[in-house]
Amino acid sequence: MLRFPVKKIRKQFKLLLLLVLLTFAVWFTYLHINQGKSIKLHFNYGKGRQRGVLHSRSSDNHRKSEDASESHEDEAAYKGQANLHVFEDWCGSSVVQLRKNLHFPLYPHTRTTVKKLAVAPKWKNYGLRIFGYIHPYRDGDFQFAVASDDNSELWLSSDENPLNARLLVYVGRLGSEWTAPGEFSKFRSQASKSVHLISSRRYYFEILHKQDDKGSDHVEVGWRPFLPGLKFEVIDSAYISLYTDESSLKMNSVDHVPQTLASHSRVPEEPPASSPHGADMLKADPRDTFYSTPMIDPSRLENVLPACLYSPTYVVKDFPIARYQGLQFVYLSFVYPNDFTRLTHMERENKCFYRESPIYLEKFGFYKYMKMDEEDDDRPFFFPNPDGTCFLSRHFLASLSALTSRAKQILSNSAHAAPAHAYARVEKDRKKEENKIYITRPRPSKEKKTPMSRQPREIFPGVFLYQNGKTTKLVNLSAKPRSSQKGMIGARALPPSANQSHPGAVPNSTAPPTPPTQPPTVPGANSSENAQVTSYMRMSEITEPQQQQHQPLGAEPEAEQEEEDGLSEYSYEDVEPRPGWVEEAINWQRTFSVNTMDFELLRSDWNDLRCNVSGNLQLAESEVVDVLAQYMEKLNERNGGSVIYTLLRIINVEKRRDSARGNRYLVELELMERGRTVVRLSEYIYLLLHRSRLEDSLETSEGATAQPLLCQPVMLQWKKDVMVHFVVPVKNQARWVQQFITDMERLHHETKDNNFNIIIVDFQSEDMDVEQALRESSVPRYEYLRRTGNFERSAGLQMGVDTIEDSHSIVFLCDLHIHFPLNILESIRKHCVEGRLAFAPIVMRLDCGSSPQEPNGYWEVNGFGLFGIYKSDFDKIGGMNTEEFKDRWGGEDWELLDRVLQNGLEVERLRLRNFFHYYHSKRGMWNSQTKKSPKG
Repeated sequence: MLRFPVKKIRKQFKLLLLLVLLTFAVWFTYLHINQGKSIKLHFNYGKGRQRGVLHSRSSDNHRKSEDASESHEDEAAYKGQANLHVFEDWCGSSVVQLRKNLHFPLYPHTRTTVKKLAVAPKWKNYGLRIFGYIHPYRDGDFQFAVASDDNSELWLSSDENPLNARLLVYVGRLGSEWTAPGEFSKFRSQASKSVHLISSRRYYFEILHKQDDKGSDHVEVGWRPFLPGLKFEVIDSAYISLYTDESSLKMNSVDHVPQTLASHSRVPEEPPASSPHGADMLKADPRDTFYSTPMIDPSRLENVLPACLYSPTYVVKDFPIARYQGLQFVYLSFVYPNDFTRLTHMERENKCFYRESPIYLEKFGFYKYMKMDEEDDDRPFFFPNPDGTCFLSRHFLASLSALTSRAKQILSNSAHAAPAHAYARVEKDRKKEENKIYITRPRPSKEKKTPMSRQPREIFPGVFLYQNGKTTKLVNLSAKPRSSQKGMIGARALPPSANQSHPGAVPNSTAPPTPPTQPPTVPGANSSENAQVTSYMRMSEITEPQQQQHQPLGAEPEAEQEEEDGLSEYSYEDVEPRPGWVEEAINWQRTFSVNTMDFELLRSDWNDLRCNVSGNLQLAESEVVDVLAQYMEKLNERNGGSVIYTLLRIINVEKRRDSARGNRYLVELELMERGRTVVRLSEYIYLLLHRSRLEDSLETSEGATAQPLLCQPVMLQWKKDVMVHFVVPVKNQARWVQQFITDMERLHHETKDNNFNIIIVDFQSEDMDVEQALRESSVPRYEYLRRTGNFERSAGLQMGVDTIEDSHSIVFLCDLHIHFPLNILESIRKHCVEGRLAFAPIVMRLDCGSSPQEPNGYWEVNGFGLFGIYKSDFDKIGGMNTEEFKDRWGGEDWELLDRVLQNGLEVERLRLRNFFHYYHSKRGMWNSQTKKSPKG
């Protein structure tokens, strides 16, 4: 029986232990060498033999994965590329800005693929979403990095499930960060920690990139084994695959698009920022939801007011209007209360509301509206003139000349006897003249020269007159104070403000001072007759000869040169002020008086085509209260005499002014009926300046005028439930068509209003099935019309209107790129009256990168393309001009406006709250051809 050699093992234990350690060392060395070969194969990928080795290794790993999903069977077809979604026409440089895009992430402008994770389209104002799968070439720990211009993010999942994707690395969050191509070490956030990957699995990834209109656009993702000394390499086509094949899908097919934490169509709203957007229009207003309040019983409004004929004088029926001149016959309505449609948040860039020249405001600001209070000190007043001229009366010029001559005479007579006392007396006498004023121009050369004119020419020639009590003193601006105690004897008579430079006298001065024509005659005295001025100029603006020429007597130029030696020629530090320089004083105690300014009073109801940030005209509160007091009294009187209706709120009052015959009002009130039910009232009333023919022909000596009559205008009632048809021509605008349908679904869901219809005229769109999208939607009514040929807006609109059978319904000529407020249906119905009114709401055009939540932009005061009119009136004026406007658009709305006005209709023009036109470029739209971009 064999026995285990325990004794021998005990004797040779150290030897056996050494053998085991050597075996493990050899094994680890073998593994390390094998790993190095794998890395080498990866870095030298591209050579035929090594590529075959890698391919066989990948195939072996693929055969080993037993739990692979069904999609792995198509991996060979998907391998070598990743999905790329492009979102164009969107400004900004941060990924956060990309997520604010209306179409992100489901409806990109372009769906395509890329063959490696390094993209540079050489374009501007776009965002990219690249997603797919990463296939590691080995098991082990990897490190990822991203570089881009501008911001970017890399999200990586722990497996192939997109829902498990987490943010791994990124370049910036604010939009100001960027890197050079291949620069993976600029920011700490660019490189990841170690990530363990298994070669037999695939991992979902997603790249988000945002580019603005500056810089060299690029985004690339690199990786490397988590070992020291290795460089990042861009992830090539051998290690990526598609998430899905989109080549055969329509643009409105979005079920396959992955939605992750990085890109989701319904990302939870971010908490409110510390500084929310400054648009007042974003704040809630009762107008926005007034449609939901129950309407008052129409029988309660019958015979409340006497009927009267409505015939305004500004209607231009049968009046010949030149082409495109109808704009001059459109008037604006007044609104109460303030609907805050004025774009105050855009007035930093555009101050046209104030009716001032931008150049004037830039130079002088709003100081002309302020009256500075009287000051106790001796600081001078400065009266700037935009024209740069000085208007002085002859009396003042004569007084000034006499004052100057008297001062010169006293100086010359007393200079040798007692200079200090003489100068003090001169300063005392100078205080006995008129109020202080600054003369911005010297006297003309033809006038008699005073002794002052023989002095050196100043940088900003002029004279200050200082006032102290009832006296005035004269100081020449060419005086330069001295720092020595001796030189201050004559200056003690001057107040401190006399040695301070004026704010308007220094910055714009560039001309060098003129050398004196004769040397000073009174050395040592600090007189304005003998000092020279160089302190109003920077030393860098005076040449070296001038500096030497203007050195005071007894000065040492070497000392000044030594002072400058310590400052480099390229130093960014400001030169230290000279001891003689005088800094501008700040009067923190300055106060002023101002009158209340209502700039709305300066506006008229003419259609202002120049200012696109002003809001609706404001109606005076006193006028509204007076009219509504009369109406409420008549309403209760008609319904029993007691107080049946109580006014809760004035929601909206719109006034169209006609000074000759009377004013038309649309009143919208929230009323309490019998103290129990809240109802709304929305009616047109007319304040008629009633005059009979006899009263018009007679002129009474008393000059009495008839009292205005509040009445009900005949044939001016709007219909609460009339059908509204939205007519929209489209071609290859899938993302916008889908958004329009979604907005109409939301409108129906929120308002529960079934009385509207969508008519889409499709010019053979190839990017989506428009009819199927309408069929699958929840809109109450729709009509799909297909038309062949090139896109023609006028023909498309006319084709849509022709399908409407009910001539007593409203047609709204619409556009695709519109964000509608929830009260749009009510607004169209209220401002369209058959045979009387048409409606052309003013839409706010959003800037590039702006959204309805952050509405930066301007009002489209010139456009009339969004137009509401009754079908009968549309047919009466002849419809769209399809002959003249075929393959072009732009101008067809003005031409239509001309014919609307010529047929006696009024055009109501109002800025609608939260009524936006999304920014988009014309690139790739309608009939435009796209040139193939060059390679490389």
